[in-house]
Amino acid sequence: MSEPTTKRKLIEVALPLEAINRESARENYIYRGNPSSVHKWWAQRPLAAARAVLFAQLVDDPSSRPAEFPTQEAQDAERKRLFELIERLVVWENAGDERLLAQAHAEILRSTDGNPPPILDPFAGGGSIPLEAQRLGLEAHASDLNPVAVLINKALIEIPPRYAAQPPVFPGAASDVAGIAGWPRASGLAEDVRRYGQWMRDEAQERIGHLYPKAEVAGKPANVIAWIWARTVTCPNPACGIAMPLVRSFWLSKKKDRKTWAVPVVGNGQVTFDIETGASGPVIEGTVGRTGAACISCHTPVPLSYVREQSRVHGLGAQLMSVVAEGARQRLYLPADHTQSAAANIDRPEDVPEGELFDWPGRINVYRYGMTHFWQLFTNRQLVALTTFSDLVGEARDRVAADAKEAGHTPEHAEAYANSVTLYLACILSKVADYNNSCAVWYPAEDRPKNLFARQAIPMVWDFPEVNPLGAIGGTWSGCNAT
Repeated sequence: MSEPTTKRKLIEVALPLEAINRESARENYIYRGNPSSVHKWWAQRPLAAARAVLFAQLVDDPSSRPAEFPTQEAQDAERKRLFELIERLVVWENAGDERLLAQAHAEILRSTDGNPPPILDPFAGGGSIPLEAQRLGLEAHASDLNPVAVLINKALIEIPPRYAAQPPVFPGAASDVAGIAGWPRASGLAEDVRRYGQWMRDEAQERIGHLYPKAEVAGKPANVIAWIWARTVTCPNPACGIAMPLVRSFWLSKKKDRKTWAVPVVGNGQVTFDIETGASGPVIEGTVGRTGAACISCHTPVPLSYVREQSRVHGLGAQLMSVVAEGARQRLYLPADHTQSAAANIDRPEDVPEGELFDWPGRINVYRYGMTHFWQLFTNRQLVALTTFSDLVGEARDRVAADAKEAGHTPEHAEAYANSVTLYLACILSKVADYNNSCAVWYPAEDRPKNLFARQAIPMVWDFPEVNPLGAIGGTWSGCNAT
C-alpha cells in the first residue's frame, strides 16, 4: 500500500487533551524555575501546550503510514504510543529530561525525513513557542513588535545557548564544592545571576538597611516582612476634621487558625489601630468602596468626588495600620509604633522617573486622584529602595565585566557577558517594582502581598502593603532573584 502524498499530522487527528490541559493549568502555580517568571507578559502561553502542539504538528499520524501500519488496530496502537509520549512530555518535572527529549526529537526526525522545518514565530510574545521548539531540538526564530517581548525572547532563547557549558565568573563560584559538574546548559550563567543578585542585595542592606528597622516581639527583635498602610483624607465635617483612614478591608489574615484584623480606635482627634484575633472578624469590612467613603469617627458619608478633589489639591496622606513580622512559621501582625512609622518618613530621592501617566477611565484610575506621574505610585521609601537597586544593577555590570576578564575572557566577550547578566538583573528589578509600589495589595487569605499588575490596569488602592525589599518572601529582591 502506497503512502499518501500529503501526510496527516497527529494534531489533525487526535491529541491527549486531558493530560495537556491538566499540566497547562498546573503550570500556572509553579513559580520557581518557570520561564514566565523572567518578566511580566500578559499573554504567557503554557509551555506544556506549546511543547505538545509543536510535537503533534510535526509527527505523522499513523494513518499516514499505511505501509507501516496497515490495519486500524496497528494505527490505534501506534497512536496510543505517541499519546503516552506526549503525556510524559507535558509533565513539568520532565521538561529537562534529556532522554525523553531525545526520544521526542527522534520521532520528529522520523516524520520529517531527518530535516524538520525551522520554527518561526513573528509575534512571539512571552516566548513559549520558540522556547519549546528549542527544547525539542528544533531551529527556532522569534521576533515581536513589542520591545518588551523582544527582551523576554532574548533572555529565554537567544542568550542562554550562547553561554552553554560556560562556568560562572563570580569569584570562587566555579570551584565551589556546591557547584555543578561541567556546568551543563546555561547553569553557569544562572549561577552568576544568583551570585551577583545576592551581592546586590548585600550591598543594598549596607546602604539602606537602616530604613527597615526590626520589630520587637516578646522583647526580642523580629524581621519585618511588610508594613500595611491606609491612605487618609481630612474628614469634610468641620466638627470632626480628623485624618480619616480609607480602608477597603480591615482583614489582615484569614488563615483558619489565626484570623487577624485591625480595629480602628478614635481618640484625641485621631485614629489608631489595635490588632485582634479570633473567629469573628471585623465589625465593619472597611471605610471606602465603589460608592464612597465614611468617616470612622463621625460616620459622615464622604463621596469619592470629595476624595478625588482633596487628593488632587492636597494629596492623600498615609497612616501605618499594622506591622507584619516573622514569627515561628507564621506571620505576626503587630500594632503600629512610632519607630516603625518614623522609619518611613524620609524625603523623596531626586533621581526618580519623571514620566507622566494619562487618564484612562477604568484602567488608570489613579489619575483621577492626582497621581499623574510614575513616581507618585510609590512611597518615598520604596523610591529610595528602587533607585538604590537600579544603581546597583549598573555597578554589578561593571563587576561582571571585570570578573569575566579576570577569569580569562576576552574584553569583547567579557563586555557581552556582563550585558547578558545585567539583563536578568534588570528583569529582577522590574519584578520587584511590580510588588514594591503603593498600588499593590495585601492578600489576607494567604498572608502575602500581591503584585500590582494582576491585570492591565493601575487601579486605585486604598490600603496597601509596603514590602521589606531586603526580606526573603515573594516580592522582595531575594524572592524575585530565586525564581
